[in-house]
Amino acid sequence: MVSDAAIATAVAVVVTVSFPFYLYGAWVIIESETVTWDVLTYHLKFILVGLLLTTIPVLGWMAPRLLDQLGGLAAVHVFLGLQAYAMLVLALTGIVRIFQVKRAHDLYGNPRDDVDISELHENMDSWRRRLRVGVAGYVLFWLFAWVLGMIRFLIKYTDYF
Repeated sequence: MVSDAAIATAVAVVVTVSFPFYLYGAWVIIESETVTWDVLTYHLKFILVGLLLTTIPVLGWMAPRLLDQLGGLAAVHVFLGLQAYAMLVLALTGIVRIFQVKRAHDLYGNPRDDVDISELHENMDSWRRRLRVGVAGYVLFWLFAWVLGMIRFLIKYTDYF
């Protein structure tokens, strides 16, 4: 049977590998002058891989062992992780509405540089703000949870602490 240390190491590596997918997905959107349907789907491919590389280990390895390990560091780790996912939900509440409005105006199929998307709907600026705060919050809380998770990993599975 595979040891807990081996599985924990694999989980740590998989979750760590997810971060470059987030960074590249963000870079795709930031570098794009106009977000077309192709740009959006290309961006989402990387973001979804990052989310899967984080969420599957959380649900498959970390969550089932939570009650057995619940202590100070574990509680903070869980809190930070839950905050990350809460910020992701906040971002999704913005992106869904932005997507609906842009799709209604055919800005994915027929992108136009002369259209100010803030003028497409009265709430567009607040949805965009929600998206930015949610994404920034997700990344920030994800990083905090990752650092704390790595500290917990080192304490539990190595002789460094």
